[in-house]
Amino acid sequence: MRANPGPGRSVPIRWLPLGMLAAAAPAFASSATIDKGDSAWLLVSTLLVVMMTVPGLALFYGGLVRAKNILSVLMQVLVVVSLAIVLWIGYGYSLAFSGGNAWIGGLDKAFLAGIGIDSAIDTFTAGVQVPELAYVAFQGAFAAISCALVVGAIAERARFAAVLLFTALWFTFAYLPIAHMVWAGNGFLFGKGALDFAGGTVVHINAGVAGLVGAYMLGPRIGFGRERLSPHSLPLTFTGAALLWVGWFGFNAGSALEANGVAALAFLNTLVAPAAAVLAWSALEATLRGRASMLGAASGAVAGLVAITPACGTVGVGGAMAIGALGGVAGFWGVTALKRWLRADDSLDVFGIHGVCGIVGALLTGVFTAPSLGGSGSVDYAVWPQLAVQALGIAITLAWSGGVALLAFHAAKATFGLRVAHEAEREGLDISSHGESAYDT
Repeated sequence: MRANPGPGRSVPIRWLPLGMLAAAAPAFASSATIDKGDSAWLLVSTLLVVMMTVPGLALFYGGLVRAKNILSVLMQVLVVVSLAIVLWIGYGYSLAFSGGNAWIGGLDKAFLAGIGIDSAIDTFTAGVQVPELAYVAFQGAFAAISCALVVGAIAERARFAAVLLFTALWFTFAYLPIAHMVWAGNGFLFGKGALDFAGGTVVHINAGVAGLVGAYMLGPRIGFGRERLSPHSLPLTFTGAALLWVGWFGFNAGSALEANGVAALAFLNTLVAPAAAVLAWSALEATLRGRASMLGAASGAVAGLVAITPACGTVGVGGAMAIGALGGVAGFWGVTALKRWLRADDSLDVFGIHGVCGIVGALLTGVFTAPSLGGSGSVDYAVWPQLAVQALGIAITLAWSGGVALLAFHAAKATFGLRVAHEAEREGLDISSHGESAYDT
């Protein structure tokens, strides 16, 4: 995913994954034409990202909860996504990508003011553009899945109204500023040279730390640590994981904004990294526990996808394989040892996978982008300074998103209360919150 250079502005070449040219290309709006192939690819990629969320993430989460709570999780994902998309159109796109300062954009494109069917943005090839409406939709899908990811950390006990109020506040004061800082041409982290091709910091670390804060704020589920809170349908979880992997090709390769070699590299890396992560997670699980589980393999795929996201367009295939394998190991550690140490009931391991693997991926992006390791960095690329910039981006995201999440959950608690009554939790949120049951038995 890239900063929106805006019609008539030069493209920030530092973000070109291949070549890393020293000087920006001149503005070319007057002679630019909308490329139909690139536009079609961006629209298809947007569709794939939407599929990742509803149904992909919804089914992945739905299978992991108990049978009495599946509808509540499906409902929360669907409505959170819908709320985020509406807010994105209202003011989100403008604050993320239009004007402003190093920390946040402006409101000159609120409700898509001035954006019509003839509006276009530059891609990274001189003289080529794509419709701005397609870019709005693509970025909106990213914002939506980021908000929906948090649902997994607070599943099975959160009040529906509190989830929605939290989403509105966190989207406004955490997601939008981080997206602007990382991807907008005048953003603070963009200016520092932070590398995040498709959302390691903006999506995964951002949502992961917010989910962890939510898990602490709501407290553990009834029976946590004493009763077996097992997933009720691993086939649903597997189906969701499969849809996530397929949709992730749009997530990563679509972030090139063009149907070109960079998109092909991101596509291949999105194929290789999760495959390596599945093998690494399964091997580790078999070694330590005596057998490899389907849930572990599915979780490994997601861990590898998260880890490669910030690096997919700037590292070589060998680097992607290494990042995927290390992401699988990190994810396994995140949902086992780290979770026990944190003592937080992060219901569906949002921080353990998205937060931890997002951090690992962001750091390894700085390593494997080096040309000596097969990456597309410039000839004078220096690993240690880039690692420092990557670490700065991680630290800002953790602190900013975590702080906003804490305030947003407090606001939701004061307004609606965060947690359903114990009787309602024991009955299940499907019945107590929505008056429905997924299964007759």
